Amino acid sequence: MTDGTLQKSGSAQERGADNAKTAAKDLMNQTTGAVQEAFGQAADAVAEGADTVKKVAIEGHDSLKKFIEDNPYTATLLGIGIGIFIGYAAHQPPRRRYWWD
Repeated sequence: MTDGTLQKSGSAQERGADNAKTAAKDLMNQTTGAVQEAFGQAADAVAEGADTVKKVAIEGHDSLKKFIEDNPYTATLLGIGIGIFIGYAAHQPPRRRYWWD
């Protein structure tokens, strides 16, 4: 009788271990699925954002090109003015030398 009882308790332990393994695998599969779904959503969001940035850049380029073609003199004067401004802003006056330096 003792041997039968040990076999029953041993098989019960094995069933419990199998159930725990199955539960762990199920949890791991659920977690993996959730992570893959979140990654897919993030990838879709990034792709959509990149498309939006691309469209805005193309529209900005087209509008700038149209402005330059419609107003060549104004565009030239703006370019010269921006160049002078950048040159003036980047210029550092020479260091003054005094007799005590």
